[in-house]
Amino acid sequence: MMELVSLQDMAQTAVLGSSLGDNRPTYIYKVVLLGSTSVGKSSLAYRYVKNDFKESLPTVGCSFFTQTVQLETATIKLEIWDTAGQEKYHSVCHLYYRGAHAALLVYDLTNKETLNRAKQWLTELEKEFLPDEIVIALVGNKTDLADEREVAAEEGEEFARNRSLLFMETSAKSNHQVNDIFMAIGKVWDGSRIPHPLAKLVMLSALCSLSAQELLRREGEKAPVPSRGGGQRLDLGTRRGRMGCCRI
Repeated sequence: MMELVSLQDMAQTAVLGSSLGDNRPTYIYKVVLLGSTSVGKSSLAYRYVKNDFKESLPTVGCSFFTQTVQLETATIKLEIWDTAGQEKYHSVCHLYYRGAHAALLVYDLTNKETLNRAKQWLTELEKEFLPDEIVIALVGNKTDLADEREVAAEEGEEFARNRSLLFMETSAKSNHQVNDIFMAIGKVWDGSRIPHPLAKLVMLSALCSLSAQELLRREGEKAPVPSRGGGQRLDLGTRRGRMGCCRI
């Protein structure tokens, strides 16, 4: 079982960080959500950054969320790229996950076909990234619909273990383990200059939206999405290895 940082510890860290000056470096981490349409990618992101749930959150192209927290040693900005699941957007999705530090492959545990699609996304990511360049988590969403389950937890866990992925089942509707999956990703980055970078991001949040066209244009130009006060993107690939399957 993976040890996680407690919410109380995260809150204390955030308070300490916010009382310090502005001379700390800023690090930006990019997380992309991939999966079929209607598996709950947007709902997971919305629940995480707004602690709220909406039954329908259709995505056109891509939605962009951010979270920022002040730590004792740095400012951490988390970019969450929520991609549309429709097939017509598939050809441009590589623009969205370019430069990602982590990917959540989301499937609907009441729909077996969405797990197969998540596996296809994994194949595409493996063509784009070396094993130590990106953290990948397999996420079975909609545990609130357990009576309609088509994918056993053991099936998802076994696949994740065989492919060295993180694994977790969630529910954006009931807020089951939504924070935990981001915390788990943060634990993989333990040992970097900023300890548990993603695990500190639950307590403070802000929502930012850009049009899909603007995101595509910026990604096509290989220009980072601007952030207040500037910042630097941290290359994690040279300082950490891939962790095996972990179910919490």
